[in-house]
Formats: sequence, structure tokens, C-alpha cells
Amino acid sequence: MNYNYKKTNQYLLLNTRPQDAKNLEALQRKVFPTLSAEELISEQHYLHHLEVFPEGQFVVMDGDRLIAMTSTMRTNHALDEDHTFLEISDNLWLNTHDPRGVWLYGMDMGVDPEYRGQGIARALYRARQELCRKLGLKGQFTVGMLNGYLPYRNELTIDEYGARVLSGEQTDPTITPQQKIGFTLVRLMKNYLNDPQCGNAGVLMVLDAAKEV
Repeated sequence: MNYNYKKTNQYLLLNTRPQDAKNLEALQRKVFPTLSAEELISEQHYLHHLEVFPEGQFVVMDGDRLIAMTSTMRTNHALDEDHTFLEISDNLWLNTHDPRGVWLYGMDMGVDPEYRGQGIARALYRARQELCRKLGLKGQFTVGMLNGYLPYRNELTIDEYGARVLSGEQTDPTITPQQKIGFTLVRLMKNYLNDPQCGNAGVLMVLDAAKEV
């Protein structure tokens, strides 16, 4: 799936290639500076993803510069079943990918901070949505990080902050844009990963394949 994506500048969105793996590892560290080391995707992880499910991996390029990425897999994981980031991804290797899975699980999504606000993440979600339709899947789901929690940590528990976001009382810099893209918020996922920025929690969300992004 190769196509040009144009906003302010001309960028290329395409399936991840082996030569992207090293730069993907570097971008992970830039995009997720507070995430625990064991939960950062490495060059070797990315190379393995291309062996497991190449059509589900995407990058965005600005010339020779890699500026955004997303990693996915197919799964039959029950949406009402709890999981952690490392559990569902087999410790980031994606060996839990099921070629007959009816859902596309969004393992991660990252845009270089210097390029945010240009609709690049939406373009990646759109590419994932097109893949869902091509493969005849129900849709995609992910766990969005509650990245707005840190300033509230002394006045709200993560349960309280999450409840406010789920009810619409509180906006969140990560969850709210995902809602605007079309995701339906399902429930709070505590202890999903190890990142103080989001209180180690996220929100499970679903995007039906029929929705336009």
C-alpha cells in the first residue's frame, strides 16, 4: 500500500521496509521518552514484525527522514478480556499475530514531535482502516494512553481521571483526538504498561471497519 499523503508538505506513507528498522527504533525513543525500556520497540522487533505481518506495518517519510510509524497485527482477542501491552504483543515480537484474526490491533502509533498537528496520525489510521477493509476485518482496536494524566496526578486517581475522559467531562491530548478520528471508547485499562506520563493506564477503543477516517 504505497500512496502519497499531502498536507503542508509532501510526505510518503508506505509499508515499512527492512531498512527502516534502525530509524524506527530511534523514533520510538523520541516519541515515547517516559516509556519503560522493556516496552520500547527495538530494531530487531521491527525486523521480526516484517516477517510476521508485513502488510500491517506502516511508516511516513519526509524525503529520507522517517517521521511517523504504526505497528499492527491481526487478532481474535476478546475485547472484554484484560491484557497488558507486553502480553498482547508477545513482548513486542508480535508472535501473537493470528492470520485468521478478525480484528486489527494497533500496537503503537507515533509521530515525530516536530511534525505533529499536520494530520499524519489520521493518515496512518486511514491506512489501517483501508487494510481492515481489504482483509474483511471487523475493524481495529487499540489502547490509547492517557497522556494528559500527569498534571492531575496529585488531585485525581487514574480511575477518576479515566472516568472523566470516558464520560467526556475531561479532554485528553491523546484520547480526544482518537475520538475525533472515529474511535468509540470502551473502558479503562489499568496497569497496561509502565509509563508515569499516563499513570500506566490507557483506554480501550474500537473503530468499526465501516467508519470513514
